[in-house]
Amino acid sequence: MRYSGFPRYVPVGERRAKAERKIKEMQKKNPDIRPVIIESRASLARTWWGRAWNRNLEGYADYHNRIARGRSYVRHMAVIDLQINPGHVAARVMGSRAKPYSVDITIKPLPAKLWDAIVKDCAGELHSMQDLLAGNFPRSIGERFTSRKYGLFPSPGEITFDCSCPDWAYMCKHVAAVLYGIGARLDESPELFFTLRNAAVQELVASTVRGAREHLLNRAGQNRAEKMGNAELSDMFGIEMDEAPAAKPAEQKKAPQKPAKRKNSPGRKASGDAEVIYAVIRRSKKGIDFAGIQKKTGLPEQKIRNTIAALHRKNRIRRISRGIYKGA
Repeated sequence: MRYSGFPRYVPVGERRAKAERKIKEMQKKNPDIRPVIIESRASLARTWWGRAWNRNLEGYADYHNRIARGRSYVRHMAVIDLQINPGHVAARVMGSRAKPYSVDITIKPLPAKLWDAIVKDCAGELHSMQDLLAGNFPRSIGERFTSRKYGLFPSPGEITFDCSCPDWAYMCKHVAAVLYGIGARLDESPELFFTLRNAAVQELVASTVRGAREHLLNRAGQNRAEKMGNAELSDMFGIEMDEAPAAKPAEQKKAPQKPAKRKNSPGRKASGDAEVIYAVIRRSKKGIDFAGIQKKTGLPEQKIRNTIAALHRKNRIRRISRGIYKGA
């Protein structure tokens, strides 16, 4: 029943029960739907990446007075499905009607020059992939990531959205709920932030590990440098390292010889991709299949298969059942 043209007010408990019923109904048809479930009553996000995402949105005048409309919705399970892909978020949100609304959000990729500058500024400052995703890095790096003009997080001008609801507001409550839902999803899978912004997270970590590697080897001296192999460094930093050519002794300056042709192994070709794929597999306690890896990384199918094969040959990962892989 409507009064003066406005829809009937729906109590919070009724809205949540309605959303739960719809989620169960949809899961029978599609078990891959991903509802947003907020566990904490104190805040909408728990981790560094989730909180930083929300603070960034709330910090813009364009969004400040509008995004609050989605807080109640996302808290009470109205976002019944949220899928994050490179540059795009597709979601369904329960509103006043029986059929959920469709929300599409598009986010521009990071400009190449800005990404290169961030990679350069962070060189030597990150310790591992795990520390990056857990938000365990120096305060200066956090400030660099969240810089309004030169950071990782998108501005309103880089975000476009659309909702199938009849609300003609600049930002309806369904879109606002999905934006908060992204922050909640980053609590679970922070690597999705880099997927969303089309940024190669492995490049960022590899750059900083190379800087840390040089620092360690300089401190250790030549003897230690000869003994510390890439496998040891990979375990230390949580990513796969490229093979480095052995240093030639200074006294061996003879007639120049034609350098031996170095084999271009699958592991070398896909070393950048192997870093992120290996990190995803190693974090999976029960193992992960190909589809799960592709969903988390967004990498091409053939590249993932080639990289998995290379990691398996190197005994970096093991197959625990058909199509399921786990860290060795």
